[in-house]
Amino acid sequence: METSKPRILVVDDEADMVAFLVDLLRKSGFESDGVATGAQMHQALERHTYALILLDLRLKTDDGQTLARELRQRSAIPIIMVSGASDETDRVLLLELAADDFLVKPFSPRELLARVRAVLRRYAVETGAPPSNAPRPPGAGSREQVRFGPWVLDLEQRELVHEDGSPCALTQGEYRLLEAFVRQPQRVWTRDQLLEHTRSLETEVFDRTIDVLILRLRRKIEPNPKHPQYICTERGLGYVFAAKVTRA
Repeated sequence: METSKPRILVVDDEADMVAFLVDLLRKSGFESDGVATGAQMHQALERHTYALILLDLRLKTDDGQTLARELRQRSAIPIIMVSGASDETDRVLLLELAADDFLVKPFSPRELLARVRAVLRRYAVETGAPPSNAPRPPGAGSREQVRFGPWVLDLEQRELVHEDGSPCALTQGEYRLLEAFVRQPQRVWTRDQLLEHTRSLETEVFDRTIDVLILRLRRKIEPNPKHPQYICTERGLGYVFAAKVTRA
């Protein structure tokens, strides 16, 4: 039986690390489980509703990149990737994998808990909203929706749905970026303005972050990402959301 506490899944093939993280999370007021492989991760997801996943990028028996992509394709469950490398290449890679945040080993317990709580707060898990991989209750509607092209964006449930009914999973960064665009269409946004709008206080911002997010979002919503109709580049200035946005 599920409890009211957010449940977090730790995926790491280092037994000592799993034991440490699970114990830390439980002592900090969360439910927590630990697994070592991708197969065990999928089994755990079938048994429980998780609010967040801590996923090691470089597992011995599984490709952490592949697991992250699989998770993002199936749901919008928050993912914090854990990496032993701290260079910019890995950070861009984590954004490409649709992670909501990342931690570089070694990290302090205080830092980990701050990142976890920040991501959960952004997803409103701690205030009673359904976790990302939980079924939504019947009739759970939204009071604020906007439409552009064939898409409807629910600004309260933070969901993007195609007119054919198929959902499009968005990371926190992708959602914040799209929200900025639909709230002020036809505005020219500089990269710095978009960085300020999409960043979290707990996550370091670095060059090219916005370009990566723009690329990912275009791949998800544009009819032809190579020739975008919605998110257009204003050369030398930034980006503009050129689509017509209306109330749904």
